[in-house]
Amino acid sequence: MTSETGTMLREFLRSPADIGAVAPSSPRLAAAVTAPVPELGDPVVVELGPGTGAVTSIIEEQLSGRGHQLAIEANPRLADQLRWRCRKVEVLNADASKLPQLLTERGLEQADVVVSGLPWASFSDDVQREILSAVSEVLAPGGAFTTFGYVHALRLSSALRFRQLLHSTFEEVVPGRTVWRNLPPALVYHARRPRTSASHPQYVVPARRCADGVSDARSVG
Repeated sequence: MTSETGTMLREFLRSPADIGAVAPSSPRLAAAVTAPVPELGDPVVVELGPGTGAVTSIIEEQLSGRGHQLAIEANPRLADQLRWRCRKVEVLNADASKLPQLLTERGLEQADVVVSGLPWASFSDDVQREILSAVSEVLAPGGAFTTFGYVHALRLSSALRFRQLLHSTFEEVVPGRTVWRNLPPALVYHARRPRTSASHPQYVVPARRCADGVSDARSVG
């Protein structure tokens, strides 16, 4: 077991609802979620829920000192470890919903790419909406939001609610290929062109889906 895997497992056991994963993202998953990072220019790239930094390191390599890389991690222990691992990345121990404020404080108007490793299926409806609203507020025209959900949790009611919310928040949502070489396997989503807040429909979980989803939403959706 690598040190990153051990750290992730310990934090998961401390708070499974907040961590949502028992192991860091695999290189295959990291490559899939960082695909929208521009190869040229000086983009602003934000990562939400970076954990031990498996994806953070890939973004750092892709940017090679270009632009501005910001990682927002709510867990203070993981944030401290990430600062040590990725010395050139600005790591903040903060809430993802504060994204617009965090960018403004750093003189950054927009983000070109927002990558998320957050455990969406463990979040309430209000928290999902608050964070996605923050992402849509800061995303630059032509920018991309990318996230993923674990295959085993896709039928949970909270995961179904998140996917519906994703479609109501963005005009374009494209599922990528399932990354089987990850623990657990994951499905990536790429989203672009945030809708206006007025066009976001309310989502009601179908009764049959609620029965299937039960109440345990401790896995990423």
